[in-house]
Amino acid sequence: MTQKAYAKVNVFLKILGTRGNYHELSSRFVQVNSLYDTLTFSHKEKENAHFALEGDFGCPLEKNTIYKAYLLLKKEVPKIENFFKTHKLTVDKKIPEFAGLGGGSSDAATFLRLTNQTLSLGLSPEALASIGAKIGADVPFFVYNYTTANVSGIGEIVKPFEEEALNIQTFTPKIACDTAKVYTAFREGFLKDINIKKAKTLEDIPSQTLLQNEDAIFLNDLFAPALSLYPKLRDYHDNNFFSGSGSTFFRSLDG
Repeated sequence: MTQKAYAKVNVFLKILGTRGNYHELSSRFVQVNSLYDTLTFSHKEKENAHFALEGDFGCPLEKNTIYKAYLLLKKEVPKIENFFKTHKLTVDKKIPEFAGLGGGSSDAATFLRLTNQTLSLGLSPEALASIGAKIGADVPFFVYNYTTANVSGIGEIVKPFEEEALNIQTFTPKIACDTAKVYTAFREGFLKDINIKKAKTLEDIPSQTLLQNEDAIFLNDLFAPALSLYPKLRDYHDNNFFSGSGSTFFRSLDG
């Protein structure tokens, strides 16, 4: 009982406004086929009620996105607790954390899909995405398991975008970007520069065309505020593109 949890990059990420403490966005999410964590269910040595999660995580269990997904799914389907009395989850972590690649969100979404499939719960992708949205804005994209999608609202609106899969190469410098701080910096210094009409036009343009014709600062509204907080990111720019709130850079190897 194993499933891959793929990373993603944001080909573009445009902030359209705010909704309370959240940000309305328009973004193109693209799956990175060469980079993924692997989630595996296996039997425990001894039966117990403790949710057993094994993996190299940089946070305590109660803050782990997978554990949050487990608690939310258990509220919807209490019987899953019986399965986890006898089974543990092992995660082989390959996606860097705090890197703009959606690793935690992908792990949570893949846990929801794998549990739904393994236990034949019969929950629809929409139901799983609704659960996932309570964990993080990126989780619904990973629940739907699209190769490419336009994501809007605060992450809850996910529409598949038909195009050839991109061959994405990523590089993550050892700079841990704090997502909350990057968004705060955007609100304080860049919110006034929003151009909703221009941002929305990107949703119809193929990803490869965007990467060939636009620059990294324009495509990702969070790149400039990230640079203001973490100036050493400039050392790694070099015509690469910036994913999410960072610190990963990427390029397409397709031309």
